[in-house]
Amino acid sequence: MSQKLSELWDSIGKEILGTARNELYLNMRFLDLALCSLRYQMDTGAQVAGLDGYVIYFEPYGLSELFDRDRKSLNRLYLHMVLHGLFRHLTRKGARKEGLWHLACDIATEAMIDGLEKRSVRRALVPERAEVYRELSKRLSVFTAEGVYHILHEWKLTEEQEKQLSELFLVDDHSFWPKDEGGERPSEAVSELDKRWQDIADRLETGAETFGREQEEGDGGLLEQVKLQNQRRQDYRTFLRKFSVWREEMQIDEDSFDYGFYSYGLRLYGNLPLIEPQEFKETKKIQEFVIAVDTSMSCSGERIRAFLTETCGILFQTESFFKKVRIHIIQCDEKVRSDTVVTDQKELSAFAAGVEIQGGGGTDFRPVFAYVEELRRRGELRRLKGLLYFTDGLGIYPVKRPDYDVAFLFMKEDTDVSVPAWAMKLILADTASVSEEKGLDANIQFIN
Repeated sequence: MSQKLSELWDSIGKEILGTARNELYLNMRFLDLALCSLRYQMDTGAQVAGLDGYVIYFEPYGLSELFDRDRKSLNRLYLHMVLHGLFRHLTRKGARKEGLWHLACDIATEAMIDGLEKRSVRRALVPERAEVYRELSKRLSVFTAEGVYHILHEWKLTEEQEKQLSELFLVDDHSFWPKDEGGERPSEAVSELDKRWQDIADRLETGAETFGREQEEGDGGLLEQVKLQNQRRQDYRTFLRKFSVWREEMQIDEDSFDYGFYSYGLRLYGNLPLIEPQEFKETKKIQEFVIAVDTSMSCSGERIRAFLTETCGILFQTESFFKKVRIHIIQCDEKVRSDTVVTDQKELSAFAAGVEIQGGGGTDFRPVFAYVEELRRRGELRRLKGLLYFTDGLGIYPVKRPDYDVAFLFMKEDTDVSVPAWAMKLILADTASVSEEKGLDANIQFIN
């Protein structure tokens, strides 16, 4: 290709992408920053177009053919790539299988676009896609890439089935996505890219509020999905500090120790220091804690066991607890089924290894709170600061707020469930991280 011809095709491709961007903007003004945040660059090796998080790489011939054949498909292609960025699909693969993760991201993104009532992207839903959505909706109320991936993994697709699904939802070229370097932590480049799209999503939410609700009509929940994906992670160690109390603990308090007086005494009297370090230190840790699990029919035993094993393991791996603690692990459906008290790592390990799920009835959260009050009345819980309740949220909540902090934990696919205004709502993105939402109608409040 000659230099002049290359420049011509480069100009044509960029103009086509600019046209798609402008048409999307006219329908979805609240996406303006995300739509305009990408540069364009010609790449004859691309499969029509692909995104690396900063640049859209396009193959000019395929792009111009798509423009001539189907403008809506072109608009959908552009929006598809933008949503990959907003939902952080490029940066949150983790330890998942690459091919299955890419498929899950495409399904979640296309499900969102297929639900939009916008002229620039609306088209009839093909039966094959509708069937996939129907099967996924049996387990998911919100189609996130993480939730879709989990179900696809459970389906144990054959290579041919995975290929067919990939072709059904294929839109853009994922070869430009950041490569997984195989480390436990994301690379600096991936972290920077994630921060970039986090910032775009933050500003997008602010802009959407400025435009008002009329801009969200027919958006198929797109803005709510962006808000959901935009929830920041928080380590359990940080979150658990909410439930800690001050107490003296037998250990050397190096913070209050004066090395000047200590050294002076040794120099003046030989081996007689003028001051010794304090043997008691005032620390803020968790002494009493309650973990309640919903064992109703709507919560699977496998899910509960995984939560208890991972959560309890995290708790005792941290330095959040005093050496003498009392952790009540309560199983409850419509009534309290069991209360296991663990006081150290050994008891916890034994419980996690042999836990038997008891229940299977309906869901009522009130008996747990009544039972906890009875424990406090009997003096078995004296310094309780908080209760963690793992559930799918489909039950009867107490009306009155207790005088300790309460957090309801949900898996990611249960995020549309509301909790009482006095409780915290936490979403388990994975077993080691949570995001927080306070109240029924309050804006999501993040902990940094």
